[in-house]
Amino acid sequence: MNVTRFDEAPEYLPAHHYQMRCVRLQGHEAGPADTLWMGVSTIEPGGHTSLAASPLEKHYVVLQGEVVVCTGDQETTLYQYDSCRLAPGETRALRNDSAGAAMILLAMPIARSTP
Repeated sequence: MNVTRFDEAPEYLPAHHYQMRCVRLQGHEAGPADTLWMGVSTIEPGGHTSLAASPLEKHYVVLQGEVVVCTGDQETTLYQYDSCRLAPGETRALRNDSAGAAMILLAMPIARSTP
């Protein structure tokens, strides 16, 4: 078993994430994982990511507040405990338009390098 206490979770700094604090809960620098990793992002009011795609699918769950999720052709607001899945290659941007901080859980596969 690998336990990560939230207040001890290692911070990471993904590119094109603004007014956000991102920590890993499992996988990568938070400990061993075979197939997926999880993290939590705290998004301050006005915080956002750039519109970008990932080759890996992503799953989000809003833990606190509300988060706007934009894709190339769709925009929706997720509220506490709402979730969404983004397909591999689907563009996405996150933003917090509210007056309070939001927290979102991210789960995604671990990228494997090809030989």
